[in-house]
Amino acid sequence: MPKKTILLSALVVALAQIGFLGWMIMARAAVLRDGREVLLKVEPVDPRDLLRGDYVRLGYEISSIPAHLFRNVDEAGIGPDVDVTVRLSRQSDGFWHATDAWIGQSVAGAATEAVDISGKTTSGFFGSEDNQVVSIDYGLERFYLPEGEGLAIERDMRTRNFGIKAAVAGDGTSQIKALMDGDTLLFEEPFY
Repeated sequence: MPKKTILLSALVVALAQIGFLGWMIMARAAVLRDGREVLLKVEPVDPRDLLRGDYVRLGYEISSIPAHLFRNVDEAGIGPDVDVTVRLSRQSDGFWHATDAWIGQSVAGAATEAVDISGKTTSGFFGSEDNQVVSIDYGLERFYLPEGEGLAIERDMRTRNFGIKAAVAGDGTSQIKALMDGDTLLFEEPFY
């Protein structure tokens, strides 16, 4: 194979990889820039990742949805690893709470006072008991912090109300925009 062909092939592969990485970054930035902002109340779970540094593992009220909120589920229930959409509405406390849920993606846009967020079930339910709960992962469960900040923030979360501002795109994709201590902005995610 001629040297020119190998060089051209390597250049095409490198450009494809750079293009793919650029597309991933731009997709995340588009959600952060253009998505609707929602405030979610959080609870810490774990503060450290040996490879990536300090983080706060977050749980949300909307991570456990009562089964009765799901409108298109039959008596067979919902299994794990199922794509779901949860409709959020702002309540008087300033936080957004689940008001409706269904299996699959949103077909029609949410009303102007509501936001539809997409997730994937991590556990499901079977049968028709009234107290069933579905656990959902939205991809918002970790927030990375500057070195040395994780333990202090985790400790403070146990005594005060913390929240995150999340940006939610029209298709339900979400990204964490900022970590809040009450009304105080602690850390904000850069677009890039």
